[in-house]
Amino acid sequence: MSDEKQQVSRRQFLNYTLTGVGGFMAAGLLISPIRMAIDPVLKESSAGDMANVGLSVDDITAEPQRIDWTIDQVDGWYESEVNRAAWVYRNENDEIVAFSPVCKHLGCVVSWEGSDQHPNEYFCPCHDGRYYKDGTNVPGTPPLAPLDEYEQEVRDGMLFLGEPKPRGEA
Repeated sequence: MSDEKQQVSRRQFLNYTLTGVGGFMAAGLLISPIRMAIDPVLKESSAGDMANVGLSVDDITAEPQRIDWTIDQVDGWYESEVNRAAWVYRNENDEIVAFSPVCKHLGCVVSWEGSDQHPNEYFCPCHDGRYYKDGTNVPGTPPLAPLDEYEQEVRDGMLFLGEPKPRGEA
């Protein structure tokens, strides 16, 4: 190795200095957008939370009844109230059943006894889709899967519903 020191020219010094300052400024400018992109991912999700639908379990009968409620939904930084609905009844085993009213064919809304020709069935007016009381689709009608069933829980005599879960093929 030589004892001679390497001299940095004025041009090299300016090049190193401007590159360092430019890199520092670029990093400073990128921190905010990166933080914005990552922040929603790091927040705790409220998915799976149960919502009080305002229905006492004593008021649930063997006849399906439609209940409507709202939940607070957060999408990134946007907060909104979302309307939800369900068909709730007690089955022959005295268990509470809650079905989503969304038809599995095209996403229209089904109603209980919505057709005079088919009493005691859920009916979808879009393409004459039908479901039995237990939520399974009637063979030969457009829906190819049963109605989704809500997760449910009873607390202090009140019904709490979560997210609707698919029940698979008919």
